[in-house]
Amino acid sequence: MTTTLTRPSESKEGRSTARAAAGKAARRAARRHRPGYFFILPALALFALFFVYPLVSSFIQSFQSISGGETSWVGLAQYQRLFEDPLVAQSLFNVFLILAIQVPLMVCIAIGLAYILNQSWVRFRTGFRAIYFLPAVTTLVAYSLVFRVMLATDGGAANQMLGMFGMDPIDWLNSEGWARVALIASITWRWTGYNMIIILAGLQAIPAEQYEAARIDGAGRWAIFSRIVVPQLRPVILFSSITSTIGALQLFDENFILTGGGPNNATLTPVLYLYKVGFQQFDFGYASAIAWLVVAIIAVISLIQFRIMRDKS
Repeated sequence: MTTTLTRPSESKEGRSTARAAAGKAARRAARRHRPGYFFILPALALFALFFVYPLVSSFIQSFQSISGGETSWVGLAQYQRLFEDPLVAQSLFNVFLILAIQVPLMVCIAIGLAYILNQSWVRFRTGFRAIYFLPAVTTLVAYSLVFRVMLATDGGAANQMLGMFGMDPIDWLNSEGWARVALIASITWRWTGYNMIIILAGLQAIPAEQYEAARIDGAGRWAIFSRIVVPQLRPVILFSSITSTIGALQLFDENFILTGGGPNNATLTPVLYLYKVGFQQFDFGYASAIAWLVVAIIAVISLIQFRIMRDKS
């Protein structure tokens, strides 16, 4: 039996040749991909200009203060101010109260509507889906103005309907409790159809054989819904819950137009307060700190929701 030994010089030469070949292949691949980089360059430039730069700039600005046209570094002073500002606490209380009521209510209604419209016995299903989805494509300003007119104390459609049943008119937009109810109702009206379509897509992905097997085993409608439909809809429900939570925490247009944050700051939200601080008081450093507080809250709540739904699944 003959054993061939490789000399160290030959081994080094082989490795260097392999590295050279790999380098040539990488350069050829880079040349082939160069036109692709050229085409995505405008998108990357716009992304950097309108997303990355404002993001980094606002973060740096949250550690600064502008006085008399001069910018000074104040460190964590703006964030310390957040914990001492009663309006920040009030806006967080308002948004969490709205979030705790509106998001579960809307998701439950969306699940119910999607389940009903997924049944074969429902006639004109396509028309109903379009009708429920229409509010989602209505502009925020337009529908908020419509709700403001409908909920007017004098002559509003809501109070006129109450008068038909002999009930006294309600001061919807000037009473703290009813202003929150009006805000929750308007948001729910607009976004329920949007979430319904998403959940309906999840329902249609469930194989029909599972429904048939459950019926053969004697399962009723509630058993099918609770033991087959809901468990398989958890990823979709998670998506709807997270997006709805983010939307609630970023609430601005509806309360700005309906109530302006009043009465008595009952509908003031962090984003609306951010707007008032930044664009009415021109305190952009403090406004940036509020913005990053909202970002942190959204990240924490989204993580908690994701963990809860993952553990349950």
